[in-house]
Amino acid sequence: MSSSASDPMYAIQQIPGKGKGLVATRKIPMGTRILSEKPIIRFPEAAPDSQKLEASIRRQVDVLTPAQRQSFLSMHNLYADDGGSQELGIIRTNALPFGDNELEGAIFLDACRINHACDNNAQKSWNENIKRHTIHALRDIEKDEEITIYYIAVVNNREARQEAFRRKFAFTCSCRLCSLPPDQSQESDRRLDEILKLDGLIGRDGLMGILSTPLRILRYVDQQICLYNKQGPNDVGLPRAYLDAAQIAIANGDLARARIFTERAATGWTILEGGDSSKVLQTRALSQDPSKHHFYGMSTKWKTAVDDIPGSLDSTQLEDWLWRREKPKQPGQPADLRNRTTFPAFTDLPSERDVDAEFYSSAITGNARSTGHGQPRWHWLFLAEIVDFATLVRLQMDVKDVDGATVPLFFYTDGRGSELAPSQVRKGYTIAILYAQHHAFMFSEPGIRHEEPTKLKSTGWNKNGHKADCKLLKDADLKGLFSLDWDNFERRVEFPLVTGTV
Repeated sequence: MSSSASDPMYAIQQIPGKGKGLVATRKIPMGTRILSEKPIIRFPEAAPDSQKLEASIRRQVDVLTPAQRQSFLSMHNLYADDGGSQELGIIRTNALPFGDNELEGAIFLDACRINHACDNNAQKSWNENIKRHTIHALRDIEKDEEITIYYIAVVNNREARQEAFRRKFAFTCSCRLCSLPPDQSQESDRRLDEILKLDGLIGRDGLMGILSTPLRILRYVDQQICLYNKQGPNDVGLPRAYLDAAQIAIANGDLARARIFTERAATGWTILEGGDSSKVLQTRALSQDPSKHHFYGMSTKWKTAVDDIPGSLDSTQLEDWLWRREKPKQPGQPADLRNRTTFPAFTDLPSERDVDAEFYSSAITGNARSTGHGQPRWHWLFLAEIVDFATLVRLQMDVKDVDGATVPLFFYTDGRGSELAPSQVRKGYTIAILYAQHHAFMFSEPGIRHEEPTKLKSTGWNKNGHKADCKLLKDADLKGLFSLDWDNFERRVEFPLVTGTV
């Protein structure tokens, strides 16, 4: 359903403190196309010649009907005192993006009247297939409710948003989101900051990250979507996040999960842009056969067929399967050394150079970044076998992780590694490091920089060798550690660990 000229869903009215705006004349259901409009004036966003731009605008204004010209010239002009033409000032104030690449701007008589809100109830987009600017309801809009869109590209925290509005549009936003009580506003800002942080982590390593650490990147997307859903329904970032998840699955051969992720992305974009938008049509086609994506075939690590979706799962179980979430440990159940969340390989560890939102619920800044200070979301332990060692300026080791990768480990403790007795530094022994992190050395390949003696333990395995079963550990401290409730973080633990205190 969409609005027609003879029976519009909205009326242009005077809005207190805002000038004119669009108000719903009846209830508008979520996903409804509220308007579909052709531009009356077009112009390039980055015009190389202002005189040519002014001439182009004058020609387009001259051919407008009297009613169109009157409506256009009555629009707000932030630049009336800048010395430019009235027409150019109105365009600079009110233009909306035009074209799929958004390198042009345009004036739409109705859409350009829509006011801003940070908790907007409608979404603007250019539909290249029908060559029109469209507005869709993000949620149900009640009769007599103002229709609002979001003006800027990125949904930042309140302070950053307000600064952008003052700089670009010369107003201070007083929408519901910007008027929340301080505690609720801070919580909203925390979610928005974390969403942006996760966005950077998801895309930081590109395709290489998707192939080398797919589970970690998928967890970032999972966390991001949870934050989007807490922030509000049908956030414009949700479809993009689901498509990110689909690409991770496709690149690793998992067509079953890719199918669900692409279906969800298409559903989200249908609400935002309508079923005839290019994004919806392309994503729906991809959901039918995810193997058509150019990422498919790069890895078969997670290989599934498109129909390999398990049946008889309730909604919670389906989500856990979809996102490859680890099953929570039952009370009294020993830790599972195969759990990559609790016992990560080197490639799964957080990096010291970034605040890793997967591992930490609060920021790590300054000196705390290198020491691992901050609030972990859970406990984790890096386990590796000593394959070589040497002592020059400090103790250094080559250790082999669960994936068989050899990683350099350098001791930057006060004793430069002398805290370990010679009997503990042996090839074949196992190194256990609590809260280990990636470190980028200037003189070596990436590895682990160890600084806190109480966070590392070295122990031997029994005669049966290096087995993935904690019962084989002779060390009493490690036995106690494996009974720890890894998923619930209350305080940092350290060695020596007294059995029975965790």
